[in-house]
Amino acid sequence: MELTPAGLGIRGIDLNSFDDFCRMIREGEAVAASAVFFPMHRIERIELDMRNGSIPSLSERFESKSGVPLGDIFDISHISEERHG
Repeated sequence: MELTPAGLGIRGIDLNSFDDFCRMIREGEAVAASAVFFPMHRIERIELDMRNGSIPSLSERFESKSGVPLGDIFDISHISEERHG
């Protein structure tokens, strides 16, 4: 959501709940991602979610399991537009 000198604000889910979250979306249950702020002094690294050879990215796994594009849940369409346009 936001990267500033103070820290990083992100929206997401706990990876321990990944399969349950996908199942709930597939079944049409109301779910929402959590918003979390991490102060900059606690951030060690930031990694991109990318395919690694034949291993799908988390976003690809999400769409495959839930049947819904990741951007529809996390409202990240504007990020793709910024990268490509």
